[in-house]
Amino acid sequence: MNGGRITSEEKSAISTYVGAGIAVLLIAGGVYFFFLAQKEKRETTGFDPNRPVPSDAVLKNRLKAEEYYVVRQGGTETPFQNEFWNKDRTGIYVDVITGEPLFTSLEKFDGQIGLPTFSKPISKDLLVEKQDTSNNMQRTEVRAKRSDAHLGHLFPDPKSPTGQSYAVNSAALHFIPKEEMKNRGYEAYLSLLEKK
Repeated sequence: MNGGRITSEEKSAISTYVGAGIAVLLIAGGVYFFFLAQKEKRETTGFDPNRPVPSDAVLKNRLKAEEYYVVRQGGTETPFQNEFWNKDRTGIYVDVITGEPLFTSLEKFDGQIGLPTFSKPISKDLLVEKQDTSNNMQRTEVRAKRSDAHLGHLFPDPKSPTGQSYAVNSAALHFIPKEEMKNRGYEAYLSLLEKK
């Protein structure tokens, strides 16, 4: 420095250091957000029985308002105005919270109530049944065992091959088409879709 003044060479060096520092920060930030996005993807793709169930605070941010209302506040969707009531593609229906497979499309039938209706779950061990006396009715509520998500209700139904129907809210489920199951981590469940 000459008498407290910064020379052009020193200005150039300072600019280079500042620019390099900003570049390093931007790269580090980009890498951080990339890994954060990958972590989020791993937490919401496929089913891992060892993955912890997300907290309600996380679910409030991750789920759509209607999904949260159904699975955590026991809500019910409007019949005939929900995503899966008349879907007939081959695949599996999984818990919107954990991704755990709950129902197959082979067990889905038209219960004529405007909600996805299934004759049976993949396994009864995946569900919890509770008495529900809300709204002055006697019903059996169905919840996902692992996530404690409210799914819907179980009713006696002579139209069902099992004599029962599981009326489930679309908002409690994600649908995985058969052709995407392998890539999305559900290859082990493909055999459930083989017609008997």
